[in-house]
Amino acid sequence: MNKQEFIVAVAEQANLSNVEAARAVNAALDIIQAQLKSGDKVVLTGFGQFEARTRAARTGINPATKESIKIPACKVPAFKAGKGLKDAVNA
Repeated sequence: MNKQEFIVAVAEQANLSNVEAARAVNAALDIIQAQLKSGDKVVLTGFGQFEARTRAARTGINPATKESIKIPACKVPAFKAGKGLKDAVNA
């Protein structure tokens, strides 16, 4: 399912127009992104938790030249599924 198909599914289930559903989905994604950018977690009880994790600096290898390169530390988004989502997937 891609984003457009997701928006259509939300519109049908919530009895909204596709435009209203698109605004709602985009707003939710923008809020999650802003919270992660500021370093906060987003916890949706029963669904899961979004957070930004720090990845340490490390040394890598350029596969083309086999030369050693330094990869700087960075933040990466992460998602941890909640019990409700795990149970639904395994049901």
